[in-house]
Amino acid sequence: MALVVAQEVPTSSSMAVPHGPAGVGEARQRMRTQLRTGGVAEAVIDDAVLILSELLSNACRHGRPLGDALAGDGDVRAAWRVDPGGRLTVEVTDGGGPTRPVPATPSVTAHGGRGLNIITALADDWGVRDDVQGEVTVWVVVQKDTHDPHAERRRSDFAARITAPPVSAIPDLDFGDSFDSLD
Repeated sequence: MALVVAQEVPTSSSMAVPHGPAGVGEARQRMRTQLRTGGVAEAVIDDAVLILSELLSNACRHGRPLGDALAGDGDVRAAWRVDPGGRLTVEVTDGGGPTRPVPATPSVTAHGGRGLNIITALADDWGVRDDVQGEVTVWVVVQKDTHDPHAERRRSDFAARITAPPVSAIPDLDFGDSFDSLD
């Protein structure tokens, strides 16, 4: 694994992303290209891209576009940077919404509600900042030091950082004799 020289990565990358799914792929690709060009480890890039996707999805689902645009007609802002000390931070800013970003406790069968839990598992730190004119920014420190030779560990120990209940602890889940016919 190559060591990272933080100054090779743009100190600040920011882009407007359409409020909705249309621009998420472009934002992911731009981030991946810039961080790869800067020499950031692939495992760190993978985490950052997943985090960016989750933040943009949440901003489009729960937040309003920036400015006075009607829902779906404006933009949210995505930004990422590697500071001179090697810390990678990702931010997404939207026009605020009726709720504050907090991790949920979805049921096993729920189709959503896991995004901030995924972010918590992958990130070194995250939080919410209220900005001017009702804007809300969710920031995530993806990696405190992209120079860290152990940065590659992040993907391999992901499962150990997720706490899920054992199947036997899930109420109303009974397979009974369902698998007997498979023998």
